[in-house]
Amino acid sequence: MAEYTDQEKEQVRRAVLGALAYVSQADPGFFAAFSESAAGAKALSEAPEPVRELLSGGLIMPERETKEQFDATVGSDLKAAVDLVAAKDPAEADALKGVVNAGIQQVAEASKGVSPAEQEAIDTIRAALA
Repeated sequence: MAEYTDQEKEQVRRAVLGALAYVSQADPGFFAAFSESAAGAKALSEAPEPVRELLSGGLIMPERETKEQFDATVGSDLKAAVDLVAAKDPAEADALKGVVNAGIQQVAEASKGVSPAEQEAIDTIRAALA
């Protein structure tokens, strides 16, 4: 595994958790949030060891205060995090992208299937990963 500073790990963790939260928030609901959180956690726990190690640390909640701020920054934050990882280890970046793709899909499917709003959020995330 490549070496990362604490600040770099936090940047990656914040971007990945932000992507999962973005999909979850796309179709809000009190009870759905529990299922979606569990699905996201499961996806992260199934990540390859280098990615799990990179994402390890405390829980970080997205810093966006409004939906508009979240919409405006989630893609660029994720792209910056993936670019950071790719500069150190391209294979690790590919693994991270796979984990994010699996995670966002599992979050969207966790409660009543994928809604149109969740699909739009997934498309935004996947565009940032492309």
